[in-house]
Amino acid sequence: MSKEKKAENKEFVNPIDPEKIALNPHSLEYGHHSGSALIKPEDQGKIKSRALNAMEHQTDMQLGQIYEQMHLLAEQAKKLQERKQISEFIYKAEIRFEPFINHVYHLYRRDQGSFLLSMVGPTQWGKSGQHLLFVATVKLLADHTWDILEKGDEFSSI
Repeated sequence: MSKEKKAENKEFVNPIDPEKIALNPHSLEYGHHSGSALIKPEDQGKIKSRALNAMEHQTDMQLGQIYEQMHLLAEQAKKLQERKQISEFIYKAEIRFEPFINHVYHLYRRDQGSFLLSMVGPTQWGKSGQHLLFVATVKLLADHTWDILEKGDEFSSI
């Protein structure tokens, strides 16, 4: 008989104790041989701390963005309120011409308290404008409100 036939007739005997063999080694919680990936228990405190720091950073960033948006909206509301206020004063003022959209005009306050809308700027009057107090330089918008381009010292007192 040849060596090959002897090897076939011999029954294979596993040298590892059957009680120490897992039937499904892929489902074990730990590595089952020396080539397995290293599995270390995680420090739950570190994981929670990192997650908490990330959450705080994200929420602080989002709250900052919301604060900036609120600030921008407040500024827009303030400018709109000023446009409304100046528009009311202009439409109560004496106007001796027809104002055109997108043209620049100047609002003045007279000594007696009435207002005057003029095409003449504050530096163009000479001596004849001494009785006028410069309020604002404005531009007529398409919605017939007035955009304030420049505010004079008198603007805050109206």
